[in-house]
Amino acid sequence: MGTNAIMLATGRIFGLDSQLLFDILFQGIAVFILFLFVGYLLINPVRNALKKRQDKVENDRKSAEQDKLAAAELKTQYDAKLAGVEQEKLEILSEARRKAVKNENAIIDGAKEEAARIRASAEREAALEKEKVREEVRTEIIGVASAMAGKLIASEITPEKQEQLLQETLDEIGDETWQNK
Repeated sequence: MGTNAIMLATGRIFGLDSQLLFDILFQGIAVFILFLFVGYLLINPVRNALKKRQDKVENDRKSAEQDKLAAAELKTQYDAKLAGVEQEKLEILSEARRKAVKNENAIIDGAKEEAARIRASAEREAALEKEKVREEVRTEIIGVASAMAGKLIASEITPEKQEQLLQETLDEIGDETWQNK
């Protein structure tokens, strides 16, 4: 007997009977319950893990965005500080130049004062030396005049003649003679 003959005798095309239908229905319900159970036990934790991961990625993205904004702000501040440093450098150089000119002027003024003191000291020494020379010349002239007077007295000059010689000598030794020498 062939398979065609069995199918014709029982009246079933696929060999479906009530037991097979019951088994299929029972397995379908069991698979459905299994899917619900597995879904409850596995899918919810996987969903939660994926949600946490998505939240973490979103937080990381937001943090990266904030870091990018903070970095841009820091760059702006850095650029501003660089500009400020450049300006400060120019101010420091300008101040150094002003101080150098001030020091140069102070040194020049000090040198001029020193030169003026040296010149005044030299002039005082020259005046003292000149006065000393005048005194020596005056002393020498007085000595010569005394010698001349001694010779004249020895030659018996008259009192009028002595008076005349004394007056001429005094006129020669006067202030104008000393000042010219």
